[in-house]
Order: sequence, then C-alpha cells, then structure tokens
Amino acid sequence: MTTSKRALVTGANKGIGLETARRLAATGFKVWLGARDAERGTAAAQALRSEGLDVEWLELDVVDDESAAVAARTVAARATSLDVLVNNAGIAPGYVDALGPDERYELPPSRENIADIKATYDVNVFGPVRVTQAFLPLLLASPAGRIVMVSSYIGSIARAQDATGENQSPNIMGYGSSKTALNAITVAFARELAPRGIKVNAAAPGYTATDLNGHRGGRTVRQAAEIIVRLATLDADGPTAGYFDENGPLRW
Repeated sequence: MTTSKRALVTGANKGIGLETARRLAATGFKVWLGARDAERGTAAAQALRSEGLDVEWLELDVVDDESAAVAARTVAARATSLDVLVNNAGIAPGYVDALGPDERYELPPSRENIADIKATYDVNVFGPVRVTQAFLPLLLASPAGRIVMVSSYIGSIARAQDATGENQSPNIMGYGSSKTALNAITVAFARELAPRGIKVNAAAPGYTATDLNGHRGGRTVRQAAEIIVRLATLDADGPTAGYFDENGPLRW
C-alpha cells in the first residue's frame, strides 16, 4: 500500500510509543518507529508489519546529536517531507527501583539523585528539542506538519498545587519538572512555527501501565494513545500551543 503521509514516533519499540505507531499506521501513515536498540526496534516494527501496517525501524538515540542528524538524513533520503513528529521517548530513572511493589509511585525530592535528574532531562527535555530541530526541515516541507510532545499530568504546576488532593500529582521532582519544562518547550516551538502552519501541542496520556512505572498505572496503552493520535491528526482548525488529555485542555 502506498501512503501519502509520514510520521515518526520516538521511543516506539514498546508501550505508549508502540501503540501510537500502530494507531497512526492504521490510519494510513507510513511510520518510522524510532528506537535506539536495533534488536528491539526491528522486532517491534516487524510485529506491526505482520498486522499489515507500513512501519519501519529508524535508529534514533534522542540523547545523541549525531544520531538525530543521521536519522533525519535517513528519512530525507526516502521522503520529501514529514507530516507528524511524536516526541514520545521518556525515562524516569530511580523511581521504580526505590519503591516496593505496593508503594505509590512517588519519590521525595530529598531522596532524588542528581545524576538521575540530569539523565531524565537529557531524554525528556533536550531529546525533544534535539529531534525537533533535526527533523524541522522535513516538517516544514509538509503542507500541514504536526508535532506532539508526550507530556504528563505531573508536568502541571496547577495540579501539583491542588490543595484538595483529589487531582494532586505525585511529588516527583526530576520527572515532573522535566515534563513542566517540556510543556514550556511546546509553547516556544508553537509560537515560532504557527506562521509556518505547523501545530505543536502537549499530550497527557495519563497514568498508564508501562515499564516506566513498573506497570502500576491504571490505564491501557490504547487509552493513552488516544490523545496523542488526535493531536497528531488535527485539521487546519485545530489548536496549537496547548496541553490536553482526551477530555480537553489541561491547566498548566
């Protein structure tokens, strides 16, 4: 099947990224499945191809400038444009290992490790900037480019300050502040790229059962991918510079 639209999803060999790649491919996109590990990436892409989907592994380590540049050149050699970029790759080192199986997914700031925070920012903050910059020429060549930053409820300062506790996020300083920074990056790119027709939004997939949280989350990857795919396929009247879950706009 020949497809006219093309998408890249980072960190897509498992979890929410894999499901997002599946959903986009099922709607007719040619999808590059970004992953740094060749064995896992090729296996994930092959699994989706076995479902009849047009998915191909793309070697991409989001913390490496040269890897992002090579990945962009690889796609440019095969396509004249990129319609969708989903910056999904993310980590939360130290949190799951620090908790027992029945503990809440939370680590006090006083116990956080500086090296883990730096590693988190390199993937969750600098990674999306690095990849977006590398692929921007291809996105600008699309008639309607879309960029989705996969954020989190934990990135909302308003939720963190919720005194009622009902919607208050866990107090996870490194991971949470990385997603707050990603929200700010979303707005910054959106402001620059709006005149060029590119829409940039942040998606909160919710507390989803993935490796990142030791599969403690109560949502499925199918539920989580809903808002990501929706923002990736916005029409010309859709929003930009926003922060959303599947129910609508969220408080920053």
